[in-house]
Amino acid sequence: MSKAKKIVLIGHFGVGKTSLIRRFVENTFTKDYKVTIGVHISKKEVEITDEASITLVIWDLEGLDDISKIRTSYLLGTHGFIYVFDLSRPATYENLDTELQYLKNNYPNVPTKVVGNKMDLVNKAFIKQNSAIFDPHVDFFVSAKLGSRVETLFSKLAEALI
Repeated sequence: MSKAKKIVLIGHFGVGKTSLIRRFVENTFTKDYKVTIGVHISKKEVEITDEASITLVIWDLEGLDDISKIRTSYLLGTHGFIYVFDLSRPATYENLDTELQYLKNNYPNVPTKVVGNKMDLVNKAFIKQNSAIFDPHVDFFVSAKLGSRVETLFSKLAEALI
């Protein structure tokens, strides 16, 4: 029997939160963009070891430019956060320090993975040029479209919850 843990994906609109979840849960990707209104919940069991597994209850929240405006009721009981930004849109990561500090101040014991999505739209030189912004914070660069490192992202967060 596995334990259930609530994971919340947050970030600006259009950064690929829904696409990351679909890639992880259903192993699919679609170019059709549908705005998440409110919250959408998915589940997937993750095997950590032969004897241990965990069920991730994944909350896909609507994108907001200011995470402090997220309904606090959506965040109650969160066991882990995935903060997602779009590597191809600087506006989605220009306040990274402030937003991560907000999470740290308000949810100090909740593990957070910071993810730069859409790495298929930028090259490695771009990531290196922006290392001053990314290095102190970013745990993963992923592509929901290609499936690059998406499974690893969720697995590492699941391991942190055990």
